[in-house]
Amino acid sequence: MRVRYCCLLAAAALCLGCGKAERNEAVTLCKVLQQKRADFTAANAVEKDFVATVRTWDESIIAKGGGRGAELTQNGGAAKDLAASAGTITTQLSQIREAINNVSLHEEYPQGIRTDLINKIMRRQRLLQEVRVALQDSAAGFADLGQSRAYNGDTYPGGIDKLNGMVQGYQDPDDALGKAVADLKAKYKLTDADLGS
Repeated sequence: MRVRYCCLLAAAALCLGCGKAERNEAVTLCKVLQQKRADFTAANAVEKDFVATVRTWDESIIAKGGGRGAELTQNGGAAKDLAASAGTITTQLSQIREAINNVSLHEEYPQGIRTDLINKIMRRQRLLQEVRVALQDSAAGFADLGQSRAYNGDTYPGGIDKLNGMVQGYQDPDDALGKAVADLKAKYKLTDADLGS
């Protein structure tokens, strides 16, 4: 009887120890997510504005063509500038993704939260990369049109239609980091005191 009691106590201690390790990982991940949340929110806002700008610019070109002379040159320059902006946003998201990825996790639930966040960020980065490539192609297309004597200003590079398809189907990013923090807090009953805030 005494041996059975000791075994039960040892098993209970082991289970509590495992739960504590998982909770500690959740606290660590939560802290990183809270530290990066302002950067993530800022990147979301910049990305939404960027896509809205691309959409407006793209629709204008589709409606009236690439233009001639200075207008054609301006559209080529805008495509280059917008492509650079897409690269900047991608870099911001990479820094956030790297910080989340660098958290040492061994427990299943915190790992699942992290994997989900990283996948969401990478999907956004892939879209931004595709938009950047379409913008770079469009910039090159505007330059080519500027060299053509037959060009009359009413058409535009093929990358513009591709770009239009991407930005028309775009969905604004959500507060994935805020949701992850809320999920971790709920699962592990974390308080502000646990998180040092």
